[in-house]
Formats: sequence, C-alpha cells, structure tokens
Amino acid sequence: MKRIIFVVFFSVLLAVPVHALDITAPEVPESVQSRMPSNRESFGQGLLEILQDALAHFRPDLKEASGVCLGVTAAMVTVTVIQSFSGSAQRISNLAGTVAIAAILLQSAHSLIYLGTQTVTELSEYGKLLLPVLTTALAAQGGVTTSSALYAGTAAFDAVMSSLISKILIPMVYLFLALAAAGSAVGEDLLKRLRDMVKGCMIWILKTILYVFTGYLAITGVVSGTTDAAAVKAAKLTISGAVPVVGGILSDASEAILVSAGTVKNAVGLYGLFALAAIWLSPFLKIGVHYLLLKLTASACGIFGSKQMTDLVCDFSSAMGILLGMTGAVCLMLLVSIFCFLKGAA
Repeated sequence: MKRIIFVVFFSVLLAVPVHALDITAPEVPESVQSRMPSNRESFGQGLLEILQDALAHFRPDLKEASGVCLGVTAAMVTVTVIQSFSGSAQRISNLAGTVAIAAILLQSAHSLIYLGTQTVTELSEYGKLLLPVLTTALAAQGGVTTSSALYAGTAAFDAVMSSLISKILIPMVYLFLALAAAGSAVGEDLLKRLRDMVKGCMIWILKTILYVFTGYLAITGVVSGTTDAAAVKAAKLTISGAVPVVGGILSDASEAILVSAGTVKNAVGLYGLFALAAIWLSPFLKIGVHYLLLKLTASACGIFGSKQMTDLVCDFSSAMGILLGMTGAVCLMLLVSIFCFLKGAA
C-alpha cells in the first residue's frame, strides 16, 4: 500500500508542467509606443527608425525655436534704434528691452523645462521596471555577482539623480533665470555673481554624480573591455560634443557601449534600448535646437545689441544647455548600464 501511495505521489509531481524562464521587457508608456521601431531585431535598423521618427517632428520644433529667436532679435533691434536716436533714454530702453526679451524667452523656457522634467521622470520610471528584468536575465546566465553590482549601483544613482533634478536642479534653473533677468535689468554686479554661483553649483552637482557613477563602474570592473582604439576615440568625441556639461564624463564609458553594440542579440536588452531612445531622443532634439539657435542669436545680437541684453540671451542658452545635460545624463547613465548588462550576458 505504501509503495502505491509513493508511486502516485511522485507521478503527480512529475506530471506538473515545467516552464523555462520567461523574461520579457516591460512595455513602454502609451505616449511613446508610436515612436517604437517596427524592426526590433536589428539594433542599427531600429535605432535608425527612431531617429527618422524624431527628425519627422523636428521641423515644427525648428519653426518654434526660430520664432522665439526672431522675436528676441526684433526686440534687440528696436532697442538699438531707439538708443541711436535718443541717448538720454538709454537706461529706460535697456530696461524695456530686457523685460521684453525675458518675457519672450521665459514662455518657451518654461515649456522646455517642463518637457525636460517629464522626460527625466519617464526615463527613471522605465529604468525602474527594466533593470530588475535585466538583472534576472543576467543572473540566470550565471552572472549573479555582476548583475547584483550593476543593479544596486544603477538603481541607486538613478534614484539620486532623478530626485535631485526634480527637487533641486529644476528650481535652481528657475532661480538662475530670475537672477539673470534681474541682473540684466538693473545691472547689479551682486546679482550677476549670484547667477554665476547658482550656475556653477548646478554644473558641479551633475558632474559629481556622474564622476562617482563612472568611478563605481570602473571599480566594479563592468566597463572594461577591448575594442578598436580609433572607434573609442571617435565615440568619446561624439558623446562629449553632443551633450553639454556632462558629455565629457560619460564619454569615458563609451568603450562599454562599443564592445556590446556589435553583439546585441538579447531581445529584452534590445527592447529596453529602443524604449529609452524613443523616450529621450525627440525631447532632446527639441531642447537642443532651442539651445543652438539661442547661442547663434546671442552671437548675432552681440554685434549690434547692448551687452546686458546679449548676456541675458546667453544665460537662457546656458540654462537650455544645463537642461540638456540633465536629460542626457539620466538617459546615458541607463544606456551604459544596459550595455554593461548585455556585455555580461554575452
């Protein structure tokens, strides 16, 4: 009787279906689904589709940025003409010109700052869903220690970075712009020094976090690899020039990207890379075109406009550059981590 019971018991156990480890990437937000590529099997082709989609929306962004810069130029020309006919009204015309330029730029800056904040939030939230999946996939292939170190480091730095951006750096951007406008209006040196101090503090915070992050990756050994030296140099130059403020720091991790980019075969990793690119690329281009056109406008206005108003345009351009640095830092930090996961899974 006992033998019959044991046979039945083990037969039931053996009859229970056994499934292989099923790992799928988390779905992207609904607002981003239309930007995802149709070809998700090739890294190069998928990335090209995302870039083409972002460039398709580039024309309206260029038109909007051009309109803002033309308004600034018109205000600068008007003030210059008034000053040429009435030298005694120079102070009043400078004040009126500063108020007009600040009003034009603040409206667009507010929408871009909101877009940057939203992009950082979406990147961080998706990273929180994707990183545990990649950790599970790498641990299932035997990389338990590497996956744990990568997950712990990236999750911690991502949480710190996103929290600092939303609670400290974004308010500091508004403070920087307010000090820039006030300093340009009244010409007070104290306000200009405070403006420079706030700008330096924002840059220092961003760079410090990223230096610690890349140092953590180097210490844990997950960014080491071997690839063509010329390709590494080209990637570092590209990343350094494309992202203001922090590009030079993150370019040091470009070797990990190059080592893994040619061997990306993991479906979860591919989907995650495409999702991050789809979330980040379009807003980055929109903020970037405003940043570049404001720099060109400041250079042009410096030829005929007053120094105070030209400096104000430069300050708004610097604010957009810092905003680009924030969004670029969060995205590239997650991208480097994903490539490190894929490299460990190779």
